[in-house]
Amino acid sequence: MGYKTILTVISTEGQQGQLDAAIDMARREDAHLDVFCLGVDHSQTGYYYAGASAYVFQESIDKAMASAESLEAATRARLNAEDIRWSVESAVAQVGGLTTLIGMRARFSDLVVLTRPYGDEAPPDGEAVTEAALFEGRAPVLISPNRGLPAGFGKKVMIAWNQTEEAMTAVRRAMPFLVAAESVEITVVDPSPHGPERSDPGGALCQMLTRHGVNASIAVLARTMPTTSEILSHRAIEIGADLVVMGAYGHSRFREAILGGTTRSMLGKTGLPILMAR
Repeated sequence: MGYKTILTVISTEGQQGQLDAAIDMARREDAHLDVFCLGVDHSQTGYYYAGASAYVFQESIDKAMASAESLEAATRARLNAEDIRWSVESAVAQVGGLTTLIGMRARFSDLVVLTRPYGDEAPPDGEAVTEAALFEGRAPVLISPNRGLPAGFGKKVMIAWNQTEEAMTAVRRAMPFLVAAESVEITVVDPSPHGPERSDPGGALCQMLTRHGVNASIAVLARTMPTTSEILSHRAIEIGADLVVMGAYGHSRFREAILGGTTRSMLGKTGLPILMAR
């Protein structure tokens, strides 16, 4: 079973690398690509003086609508030259409405392709869109580097394994990548001596993947750096991985899911494609 419906969300003109990655994935999987062009209204009417709110609010909505229409036109022009199945839709939303809007579309997608939500080149609403797809839409999200997917993408995969439900969900959602990969490393960082896999960290997962025809191996690493994300990033570079699979960890805050520290750090520091799920 592969990815047959792929979604990407565009909110700025600078996300061409993300669109290229989504097109590449749609072609690779013979999938239908849904592109959602989003105009975001960042107005907060409570900050305006009496009598001006309505005017400023409408002006902000008009700018968001113009942005969405421009993005849709540019995206259609780009996709007309491609040999894939695609559709484009645009909408306008305030920041507070992104979670439901994105989550509803991500829920019916096999894979969501986005760009890094942190860093100087990240889109202004990248973090909100990523969290909505993961936590509200419950969809696997492929985070592409800003420049797009590297050549030969998916040949060497590293799984960040820590025995959690989130990590297991990510593995299951990444199965098309794992089966197609030339090699897969199950990377375990400083496993607990009292955990359920204390005698054979990653062994049960390796057995499961092998039965799917995956060429899997295990690497157990000591905690030689201050954070888990640093160890994982260093290991991915060391083995030449071109895709990292990991669970998306977060916590509830004001009824919204917020990405946890390890996940944030990996997304901010690692220049490799990352597939996340929870």
